[in-house]
Amino acid sequence: MKQTERANFGSKLGIILATAGSAVGLGNVWRFPYMTGQNGGAAFILIYFACVLILAIPCMISEFIIGRRGQANAVRSFEKIGGRGWKIIGVMGVITGFLICSFYSVVSGWCLEYIYASVAGQLEGNPDYVRTYYNAFVSSPWKPLLCLVVFLLMTHLIIVRGVERGIEKASKLMMPVLFVLLIGIVAASCMLPGASNGISYMFKPDWQSVSSGVFLSALGQAFFSLSLGMGCLVTYASYFNRQTDLTKASIQIALIDSLIAILAGLMIFPAAFAVGVSPDSGPSLVFITLPNVFREAFAAVPAVSYVVAIMFYALLTLAALTSLISLHEVCTSYLHEELHISRHRGAIIVTAICLVLGVLCSLSLGAYPEIQLFGMSLFDLFDYVTSQYLMPIGGFLTCLLLGWFVPKPISRDEFTNGGTLRGQFFTIYFFLVRYVCPIAILFIFLHQFGVL
Repeated sequence: MKQTERANFGSKLGIILATAGSAVGLGNVWRFPYMTGQNGGAAFILIYFACVLILAIPCMISEFIIGRRGQANAVRSFEKIGGRGWKIIGVMGVITGFLICSFYSVVSGWCLEYIYASVAGQLEGNPDYVRTYYNAFVSSPWKPLLCLVVFLLMTHLIIVRGVERGIEKASKLMMPVLFVLLIGIVAASCMLPGASNGISYMFKPDWQSVSSGVFLSALGQAFFSLSLGMGCLVTYASYFNRQTDLTKASIQIALIDSLIAILAGLMIFPAAFAVGVSPDSGPSLVFITLPNVFREAFAAVPAVSYVVAIMFYALLTLAALTSLISLHEVCTSYLHEELHISRHRGAIIVTAICLVLGVLCSLSLGAYPEIQLFGMSLFDLFDYVTSQYLMPIGGFLTCLLLGWFVPKPISRDEFTNGGTLRGQFFTIYFFLVRYVCPIAILFIFLHQFGVL
C-alpha cells in the first residue's frame, strides 16, 4: 500500500481520544485504585506520576515515532525503521493483540450481562447472593458466550468502518460519555456519609508504606496502563499526520489515562468506606464487591442505587470497548496489508479467530475447567503470557531499537516533525529511552518473577 493511500485520523481531537481510549481500560478501574490504597495513597500516586514521566511517555513517543515513520502495520513499521530482524517486535505485538482480544472480550462481555442484570434488578440481594449470581453466570455454558459474541460484533462493526469513520468517530462519542458517567458516579459516591474516610485512604500520603516494591509496582502500572509494548500505539501512530506533535500528544494521553484512573478511585473508595468494605482488585471487585457496595451505600435512596449500578457497568463497557478496538485494529491492519486483502475481510478473519479463542477461554473459566495448558486455564494462560513476557519484552526491544540502532537524526526528524518544532526536550527523551527506560522495563520484568 502506498503511503498516499493510507488512512489518517481526521483531527487532533480524534487522535487524542482514540489513542487515550486504547490506553483506558478495565485495569484503570479494578487495578489502579487498589494499588493506590495498598501502597501509600498519595505517595504511590506521586511515584506513579514520576514513572509516567520517566518511562511511559518516552516509551509512548518511541512507539509513535516507529508507527508514523513506518506508515504501515506494526510488523512492517518495525521492519522499515530497523531492518528485517526487528520486525519480530511487531510480530509479538500482533500475537499479543490476538491473545488479549480473546480473553479480554470474555470479561468485556460480562459487563453487558451486568448492565442487563442491573436494569432487571437481578443484583438486589446480600453478598452471598451476588457471589452466587456471578459464579452461576460464569459457569453457564452459553450465557457468557452470547455476551462474548455480542461484544466482539460491536467491536467488528466499528473496525470495518475504517479509521476516521469507525475508530475516530466512535472514540469521539464514547470517551466523552465515559467521562460523564465517571464524574456522575464520583459525585454520588463522594456525597455519601463517611465518604471522607475513603478519600483520605486514597490521598493521604503514607511514606512509611513506600518500599522498593512500591516503586516497582508503580513502574509496572505506568507501563501496562498505557498499552505499551503491544503494537496498539505503533498502529495508531501510522494514522497520524505529519503535523501531529508526538510529545504533546503523549503527555495529553498520559494525563487523560491517569485522570480516569484517579477518578475511578474516587468512585470506588468513598462508597466502599461508607459501608465498611475494604475493596479488592480484579474481576471480584467489579462483579462481586461493588454491586454490594452500591446497594448498601445508596440503600436510603434505592433509585440512586439502581441508576449508579447501570451507569457503572455502562462505564466499564465503554472502557473495555475502546481498548478492544485498538487491539483488534493491530491484527486487522496487519492482515489487511500483509495478505493484500480488503480491510473488511481482514476484520472478519480477526473477529473469527478471536471468537474461537474467546469461546475456549470462557469455557475454561466455567463450564469446562478441564480446558487447560501447562496447568492453567486458557484465560489465565493468555493473560500470563502477554503481561509477563510479550509486553515487557516488546517494550524493552523497542527502547533498544530507538536508543541504539535507529540513526539519531531519524528519531530527531520525527520528534520535531521534520524540524518544524523546536524539540528542546529531544536530548532528555533520547537519554531516557536509551538508558533509563530499558533498565526500568528490565526491573519490571524481574519484579514480576520475584527476583527483585
